[in-house]
Amino acid sequence: MTAEHADNRVSRRRALAIGGGAVAGAGAVAAVGFHAFATDSGTTEGTTAAAADSESSAAAGQCVLMAGVTEGPYYLDDALVRKDITEGKAGVPLDLEITVQDTTESCSPVKGAAVEIWHCDAWGYYSGYTTANPGGSAPAESEDGSTANDKTYLRGYQVAGGNGVVRFRTIFPGWYTPRTCHIHVKVHTGGEKSDGTYEGGKVNFTGQLFFDDDVAQSVFEIEPYAQHTGSWTRLADDMVYDGKGAASGLLTLAAVNKNKPEKGYRGTIVLGIDPDAESTGAGGGAGGGGEPPAGGEGGEPPSGAPTGGAPTASASS
Repeated sequence: MTAEHADNRVSRRRALAIGGGAVAGAGAVAAVGFHAFATDSGTTEGTTAAAADSESSAAAGQCVLMAGVTEGPYYLDDALVRKDITEGKAGVPLDLEITVQDTTESCSPVKGAAVEIWHCDAWGYYSGYTTANPGGSAPAESEDGSTANDKTYLRGYQVAGGNGVVRFRTIFPGWYTPRTCHIHVKVHTGGEKSDGTYEGGKVNFTGQLFFDDDVAQSVFEIEPYAQHTGSWTRLADDMVYDGKGAASGLLTLAAVNKNKPEKGYRGTIVLGIDPDAESTGAGGGAGGGGEPPAGGEGGEPPSGAPTGGAPTASASS
């Protein structure tokens, strides 16, 4: 068991849920939601093979507890409750749909789950840490011409309704050394919206969402991503992604126009969680979730940068 999976303690209820899935089929994968959508030409794009496999698993009543990993070095408290988190940041549009399911209760949706995401911009910079070096060669974050707040861009919450679904409007993340392209995610329950933020409750899940290498490559060749030059990390070489597809956070992606990646993508995934569990998102260091090497490339948080932890959580790692 590696450090990034330290959160995966198995309760009796959860063990029963996982065991039932194993009986139904050892090859079960996490269920990934997918809905066809209109492209520029008025047609619809097909699902990927992974999505088809996942839908088959879902139809068979199988669901998988997601593997939790560290929150990494760039978390900030007090993200805003909002659907659009771009704040004018330039990049390829990404519509993200996340469904939260309770793996201990027949994969029922988790009503009221607060899903929090945060990720870097097209050049590898995080809000709150804009002087951190993303590796390779990139313009300064201040040169992108956006009017984004350098403490809040590309961070936000959404609270799920009865279907367990939240949706975000953002941009395709860029990259920073030594990590692959990814989005950080937490699922909170038991809190409430207050003054535009989410407060109280507990963190049930801390994880990361990942992108297909070929799709990422096509995006990184587009402006403004192309201005960040250097070698980016593929999935197989990433210190966090463990190669288990949707169960490890790999998004199902559909292009708005398969011939024009600049038009954007729709990413979907189902997060299977245990609503009784608590996760601190603790960890870091090589192999533990993306803490960059001290003093080196990759975005070591600069001295004096904002810091923060999970709003309310107890140790679980």
